[in-house]
Amino acid sequence: MSDTIEMQRDDSEQDGAQGPAVRPDVAMLLAMLSASGAPPMNEMSPADAREAYRMMRFVADAEPTELAIVRDLTCPGPGGEIGLRYYDARETREAGPAIMFFHGGGFVIGDLESHHPFCTELAAKMDLPVIAVDYRLAPEHPFPAATDDCEAAARWLAGNAKTLGLDITGLVFTGDSAGGNLAIVITQALVANPAAVPVIAQAPLYPVVDSTQTGGSFTEFAEGYLLTADAMNWFGTAYAALAGDARNDCINGDLASMPPTLLVTAGLDPLRDQGRDFAARAIKAGIDVTYMEMRGTIHGFICLRKGIPSAQDDCDAIFRGMKAMLRL
Repeated sequence: MSDTIEMQRDDSEQDGAQGPAVRPDVAMLLAMLSASGAPPMNEMSPADAREAYRMMRFVADAEPTELAIVRDLTCPGPGGEIGLRYYDARETREAGPAIMFFHGGGFVIGDLESHHPFCTELAAKMDLPVIAVDYRLAPEHPFPAATDDCEAAARWLAGNAKTLGLDITGLVFTGDSAGGNLAIVITQALVANPAAVPVIAQAPLYPVVDSTQTGGSFTEFAEGYLLTADAMNWFGTAYAALAGDARNDCINGDLASMPPTLLVTAGLDPLRDQGRDFAARAIKAGIDVTYMEMRGTIHGFICLRKGIPSAQDDCDAIFRGMKAMLRL
């Protein structure tokens, strides 16, 4: 086992009574959002919240990276066809691993468009095929619709990659926030009941892993840092998962059987402490873990590379960590 910890001092301890250390570009984005007067997401309808989140991309995210392949697909799922988007920097490639990406958004918002720029960057920097999943959203489709769709998509890709011209030797699951949760949940599902291709690694980014979390970072960063405790409660009510169910609270799942794991947290995130706890438990369970905490930044930074220019460095660090984990 090798465990890599890349974490600076706790953000909440940086400046004592002055409060947590916030990067200048993060502070500027937070001030801009505060001055906009936009209503909190938890006071919107799901449809309006989804549109606001989708439009945020054009305000705060980087432009998509040019790729050889960006192709929309579908695969069969338990509730009908599941939308997929296939990204690749190459027209053709040799046999190798593929990345499956699950978007964030609290299981209520987010789609292929909201995370499109990051997925193009992921495919380009990793030089691997990336398949993003457009799973069903709550409250119209509560738990476990998202997990069912993502597992179905993963099993379909494992068994049908050759239809995309791919010879996949292993699956890597990644995603942010709710998508980080799904990356872990689907990893655990395919480890317990293997698909046609093995899961060789996972990279959950600031994941939600424990819906019962209170106190600590959940209280300290409850408001003023983009993701709020009120929004998390709104997401949780809409998703309607049973607290403690390992397909939702994946910290309760089988950690000891997981593949090599890169887990990333943000220093100013209500979810920070549960991510830290998950990484610590995984290390204790004997898993090869690389843990990275991005100091002075907020939840959602992978989709904020224009609004927070320093987020590009964070993303590049994630890609380096994934390459090291995969020995690329």
